[in-house]
Amino acid sequence: MALASGIGALALALGHWMPLVGGAVFGILLGIVVRQFIPLGARTVPGIAFGSSQLLRGSIILLGFGLSLDQVAKVGMESLAVTLVTMATAFIAAWLLGRWLRVRGHLTLLIGVGTAICGGSAIAAVSPIIRAQQHDVAFAISTVFLFNVAAVLVFPALGHAMGLSDPGFGLWAGTAINDTSSVVAAGYAYSPAAGDYATIVKLTRATFIIPICLVLAAVVAWRGKHEATTQGRVRLGRIFPWFILWFLLASGLRSAGIIPSAALPWLQTLAHLLIVVALTAVGLGADLRRMLATGPRPILLGLGAWIAVAVSSLVVQQAIGRL
Repeated sequence: MALASGIGALALALGHWMPLVGGAVFGILLGIVVRQFIPLGARTVPGIAFGSSQLLRGSIILLGFGLSLDQVAKVGMESLAVTLVTMATAFIAAWLLGRWLRVRGHLTLLIGVGTAICGGSAIAAVSPIIRAQQHDVAFAISTVFLFNVAAVLVFPALGHAMGLSDPGFGLWAGTAINDTSSVVAAGYAYSPAAGDYATIVKLTRATFIIPICLVLAAVVAWRGKHEATTQGRVRLGRIFPWFILWFLLASGLRSAGIIPSAALPWLQTLAHLLIVVALTAVGLGADLRRMLATGPRPILLGLGAWIAVAVSSLVVQQAIGRL
């Protein structure tokens, strides 16, 4: 955590120097660079894991203090149509590209789920249900995370080039970028308002992890694989993103006026500081060599599904007059 905090402080300074990029993006990039060129001892592993998971979730919970429940509900409902379309697009694109590229069925499904819902978390949730092999899980997570990093770099620049509004970019990032950490990084790199919007959209999208797991468990049971179905049911409570409920509680406390108004700016500042440190830890935990070693076909599959989702999100927004 000391390592992530030190690099995060540098990322914050660079973010102030280049606000168009932002501290969150610098945090991920510096973390990746340090991981590739400086050997990290085993002592750093627990802190990096804590920063990239619990600390990231805690920072998102703190963001809830800056948003009213009405705002959260409004954004969630506004994004629902786009979310459903992009999820369907991810699965269809992954299935078609998987058949064309001759990628193994489980790997195709895992990349599709990771692209559609929430990256590595969704892949980890689905893998025991379909009884995926460990190397397929590793390939899928590496492939999806590779495009998460690309999205953090590309999306803000594309958003500014297209002249997207803050809600428009937030909806695009929240529905088209896979992992929560990358959504947060890209959103706040664009603007604070876009970051808030993107976070809510992403949390709404993440809740679909449960119905997707239930559907897959039902399909597995229908095919007679009862053991895998049982394992999937046992794990549902573990993989549900419970921090979303704490985020809603924080928003509810703010809406009820329980949190003093003078404390809200401090809580928001703390949330953004923790986000940079958490995303730095995400970068420190990313093995770029492993991501690139997955082979060309899974990477092409992930690229195709990612592009299809990004384009479909913009098309739906244009059709409903949200851009």
